[in-house]
Amino acid sequence: MKELRVGLIGYGFIGRVHTLAYQSIPFYYDPPPCKIRLVGVSSGHEESCRKAVAQAGYEFWTTDWRELVERDDIDIIDCCAPNFLHKDIVIQALQSGKHVYCEKPLAMNLAEARQILEVGKRSRTKAQVVFMYRFIPAMMRAKQLVEEGFLGRPFSFRAAYLHSGYIDASRPLTWRLDKAKGGGGALFDIGSHVLDLIRVLLGDFKSVFATTETFIKQRPLPDAPGKMGKVEVDDLSLLMLKMKNGALGTLEASRVATGTNDELRLEVHGDQGALRFNLMDPNWLETYDVREPGEPIGGRRGFKKIETVQRYPKPAGFPGPKFSIGWIRYHIASLHSFLTNIVEDHPCCPSLEDGVRIQELMEATYRSAEKGQWVELPLLGE
Repeated sequence: MKELRVGLIGYGFIGRVHTLAYQSIPFYYDPPPCKIRLVGVSSGHEESCRKAVAQAGYEFWTTDWRELVERDDIDIIDCCAPNFLHKDIVIQALQSGKHVYCEKPLAMNLAEARQILEVGKRSRTKAQVVFMYRFIPAMMRAKQLVEEGFLGRPFSFRAAYLHSGYIDASRPLTWRLDKAKGGGGALFDIGSHVLDLIRVLLGDFKSVFATTETFIKQRPLPDAPGKMGKVEVDDLSLLMLKMKNGALGTLEASRVATGTNDELRLEVHGDQGALRFNLMDPNWLETYDVREPGEPIGGRRGFKKIETVQRYPKPAGFPGPKFSIGWIRYHIASLHSFLTNIVEDHPCCPSLEDGVRIQELMEATYRSAEKGQWVELPLLGE
């Protein structure tokens, strides 16, 4: 069995999630696509590096991510670093002959994303963007139904991704709230995920009209007690979207939606059917079929729950298809896809191209919010 050797960059929350996914692959997939060896880990904080070695068994650590990229005993660079580091990490890794697994968003802006894509086109290695919600069985089934024509002609959609973690004005100004390091706010952080799902189900975007708002405009600086820093990224983004297939819809991305936890809502309506999903109830995809009889007294029409649960295709088999699914499981499925694509030499999906398309829509969103007008896609010659 082929062995793939991993170098992880960034051992914060999402770095630990990716690490757990690597460790879990042999349990959830029998047989696994490959042997996995956690070789090296890098973080800007020595304490995080030491924790990664102690917790996860990485063989060595460094505070300089370039050491991982340059080593011959590493096959995969897994990028969990803050957004402002993505471009240099991904490009250097690809140029060094490494496979790349990169957290979303792909880059700080469209220009950087396009640079990454150009390098990726010349590379013989694999690169995948972590839009892991594609790998929820409910979303996998939704895509199948759309491709089968279940919706008929798509009319409209409404989508939202809602968090509440930033309602506290005393929460410090970390990199996710720093435009120079994060590139964007709620739209980048969580909106990118649901935009990818919309694109998976309905195809490419045609135009966007948007508004954004930063409600808490100053926050405490973590390294300067008593001092405040300016917040320049969005707490909330509201989008109206036109798709190339004619469908119209809305998207709300908020990190100040009081009363929510991790609520990704998605509804799609067509002339023959409708789909509905909520991440807080992830075991089910809801469907409505106009072709069902409506009489007598409603016939058999109504939203119905499809029990998608953990019904992944083989070789997935643990803990079993009937057990409730959870957030970590999507990451495991996403990573399994990436490793399988490497071993079996398949194109990666979500690809760098997919990452660029979402980056383009987000850039158009901020441009629309600034100008107060519709912005057409694609954004050419820039």
